[in-house]
Amino acid sequence: MAAPEAWRARSCWFCEVAAATTMEATSREAAPAKSSASGPSAPPALFELCGRAVSAHMGVLESGVWALPGPILQSILPLLNIYYLERIEETALKKGLSTQAIWRRLWDELMKTRPSSLESVTCWRAKFMEAFFSHVLRGTIDVSSDRRLCDQRFSPLLHSSRHVRQLTICNMLQGATELVAEPNRRVLETLASSLHTLKFRHLLFSDVAAQQSLRQLLHQLIHHGAVSQVSLYSWPVPESALFILILTMSAGFWQPGPGGPPCRLCGEASRGRAPSRDEGSLLLGSRRPRRDAAERCAAALMASRRKSEAKQSARATPATRVTRRSTQELTTGGTDPKRELLPPATSHEAPGPKRPPSAPATTSFASASSSTSSKRAPASSAPQPKPLKRFKRAAGKKGARTRQGAAVESEDLYDFVFIVAGEKEDGEEMEIGEVACGALGGSEPGCLGLPALEAAQRFRSISTLELFTVPLSTEAALTLCHLLSSWVSLESLTLSYNGLGSNIFRLLDSLRALSGQAGCRLRALHLSDLFSPLPILELTRAIVRALPLLRVLSIRVDHPSQRDNPAVPGNAGPPSHIVGDEEIPENCLEQLEMGFPRGAQPAPLLCSVLKASGSLQQLSLDSATFASPQDFGLVLQTLKEYNLTLKRLSFHDMNLADCQSEVLFLLQNLTLQEITFSFCRLFEKRPAQFLPEMVAAMKGNSTLKGLRLPGNRLGNAGLLALADVFSEDSSSSLCQLDISSNCIKPDGLLEFAKRLERWGRGAFGHLRLFQNWLDQDAVTAREAIRRLRATCHVVSDSWDSSQAFADYVSTM
Repeated sequence: MAAPEAWRARSCWFCEVAAATTMEATSREAAPAKSSASGPSAPPALFELCGRAVSAHMGVLESGVWALPGPILQSILPLLNIYYLERIEETALKKGLSTQAIWRRLWDELMKTRPSSLESVTCWRAKFMEAFFSHVLRGTIDVSSDRRLCDQRFSPLLHSSRHVRQLTICNMLQGATELVAEPNRRVLETLASSLHTLKFRHLLFSDVAAQQSLRQLLHQLIHHGAVSQVSLYSWPVPESALFILILTMSAGFWQPGPGGPPCRLCGEASRGRAPSRDEGSLLLGSRRPRRDAAERCAAALMASRRKSEAKQSARATPATRVTRRSTQELTTGGTDPKRELLPPATSHEAPGPKRPPSAPATTSFASASSSTSSKRAPASSAPQPKPLKRFKRAAGKKGARTRQGAAVESEDLYDFVFIVAGEKEDGEEMEIGEVACGALGGSEPGCLGLPALEAAQRFRSISTLELFTVPLSTEAALTLCHLLSSWVSLESLTLSYNGLGSNIFRLLDSLRALSGQAGCRLRALHLSDLFSPLPILELTRAIVRALPLLRVLSIRVDHPSQRDNPAVPGNAGPPSHIVGDEEIPENCLEQLEMGFPRGAQPAPLLCSVLKASGSLQQLSLDSATFASPQDFGLVLQTLKEYNLTLKRLSFHDMNLADCQSEVLFLLQNLTLQEITFSFCRLFEKRPAQFLPEMVAAMKGNSTLKGLRLPGNRLGNAGLLALADVFSEDSSSSLCQLDISSNCIKPDGLLEFAKRLERWGRGAFGHLRLFQNWLDQDAVTAREAIRRLRATCHVVSDSWDSSQAFADYVSTM
C-alpha cells in the first residue's frame, strides 16, 4: 500500500499547486478581460496553468516533479525550459518517456533552420544544445527573448557545453577570447572533455590578442583535452602566423606566447621538475632567445627555401660563404643601426626575443634576400630567384593603427619573419649549404642549432587534419610538410584544393619520412586539387610507394598536368626518387577513389596499382577515359585476377557505350556485391540487344546485392526489361536498385510494380526513384508507389520534369 499512498500524496500536492495557480491566474486576468475591446479570450486550461507555475518554481519543486507519475510528468515536460528539460532527461527515460519530439519542436521554433537531408539526427537534445551553445557564444541569440531559454539559476554556456561535440570558429576568431576568460573557466574545462572536432571557417585577419586567446584555447582543447580533429574551410587569404599557429598546436607543440599567462595545467604537471634541454622550453644557449615551436618550424622551412635558391645559383657561382651577421641580415631584412649600440645579452636576462622598436615590422623576407644577394653576387651571376609572394593584409587597417598597435603588429609579424635560431657564435662562418641542411630533403634541423621537433616537448596531438580550400603559400606548405614528417599520431589527412603545385613533391617526401617513423598511424589520405605537376596515375603510384600501410586513398585532379602534354617546352620532370619505373611493393589499400582529368589514361599504370593492392575492397573511378575498350577490359581483367577481395565497384561519368561486352563480363563477376554505373551512357547503343544480355547476366549472379544505374536513360522499356531480374526463374539476390534520373514515366513504373506483384517476390530492399518524370501523371505515380511499397522501401522526390526536355527528345 506504500506505493499507492505515495502516488496519491504526490497527486494531491500537484492539485494543491494547480488550485493556487488557477486562483492567482484568474484574479490576474480578470481586469484585462473586462477592458478588452475584442472580447475575452479563452482562458488557459487548468493543467496548463499548473504546469506553468511548476516550471516557474522548479528551483523549489524539482525533486517533487521528478517523483511525479509518468502520465502527469509527460504533460509537464513540454512546459519546462531547456535547462530543466535537459536535467530531467534521465528520469523521463526511466519512466518510459521520450523528449525527442519536444527538442525537435524547440529546434524548429527557435533555430528556424532545417537540417540537411543527408544528416541523420539521432539525438535532437544534443543537436539543439550544441547549436544553442554556438549561438550564445557568438551573440546571435538573445536568451532573454524567450522564457524557455532564460533562467537566472543557470549559465547557458556552462549548461550546454557538455553536449558540444563540434565547435566552429569563424571570421575574426569570435568566441576564443570569451572561452579563455576566467568567468568561463568551468565552461572550457567541460569543453576539453566533450569536444571532439574543432572547425575554422572563413577566417579573416586577426589581432595579436585574439591569436593569444586562440593559443590558450587550442592548448586547453587539444593538448589537455579530447579534440581529435581540426578542419579549416574556405580561407582564401590565409594569414601566415595564424595558420602556422593552428598547425603547430594541432601537431602537439606549444609554448606561451609573448606576455601570455603560463598554463595552470602544465604548471601542475611539471611542478618541482628542473628544465630539460629536451623540452619545448629549451634555451638556445645563454645568448640566444627562447623560440616557440612555430618559430623553430618556420626557421627550418626558411632554410629549405634558401637551399633551393642556392641550388639555382650554384650552376654559375661557387658556394658563397656568409658570416653570422650577414645571415641575420638575410633573415631579418637588414641591419638596424640602433641594434649595434645595444649591449650583448647576458645569461641572467629574461629569455625572450629582443627586437628594437624601430625595426620595420613589415619588411619582407623576399625583399631582404633579394637586396642582400645583389650585394654579394656580381651582375653576371645567375638570375635571382623570384621574390616570394605574400598575401596583403586587408586594406584600411594600417592607417587606423596607433603607435602601440604598430608595436603589437610587429610582435605578430615576428611569428613569420623568423630569425634563424642556428646562428654560429661571433666570428664563425658557415656556408649556404650548411644553412640549407635543415631542409626536408637534407639533414635534421638540429644541424642549424634548431632543436628537432622530436627533441622538443610534445603534448597530445590530433589524429585528423582537414584543409578545404585553403591556399598554401610556400611557407605554409613547408611548415605542413615539416610537421607531417614526424606527426605519428595523425590517422587521416585531407588536402582539398590547396594549390600545392610543385610543393606536392615536398609533401611526398614528408609522407615518406612519416611512413618510416615507428608508430606511424596514417591510414587515410584524401587529396584533391585543380592542377598537379604529376599525372594522376603517377601521383597515385608515388603515394602508394611512400605510404604502403595506407588503407584509404582518395585522389582527384580536375585538369591535366603539363606532363600530360609532352609538347610543352621547358617541362622538367619530377625528382627521380618520386617517379620511377620500378614495381610498386604490395600495399594495404582497402579503398581507392580516383577522379581523373580529361584525356585518355594509360591503363598499364592503373593496372600496376591494382596488382599491388591485393586487399582492395572498394574501387571508384570518376571521369576515367581509356584509349580503347580493350584498355578498359584490361583493367577489368586485372581486377578479376588480382583483386579477389573487391566488393564494391563504382564508375561515374564514363562513356561505356562501346564497352558493353566489358560490362557483361563485369556483371558475371561472382565476387562483387555492389556495382554502380552512374551517368555512363550504358544504353546509348543497341539497347534492344544489350538489355536482354544484361538481364541474363544478372539473373545468373547470386552474389550481387546492389545495382545503381542513375543517369543512363533507361526509360520505360528498359525498366520493364530490368523487371525480369526478379522473375521466378532468377537466382539473383539483388536487394538494392537505384534507377534515378532515367526518364521513367508513371505508366512504366506502374507496370513494373505489377510485374513484381505477379511474380510474388518478397521485399527486396530499397528502390531509389529520384528525378524521374513521375509528375506527368501524379495519380498513376501515387498508385505505382503504393504498390511498390508493399514490395520494397521506395525513396522518391517531387521533381519538375520540364527541365529534362532534352533528355526526353533523345529517348523518343
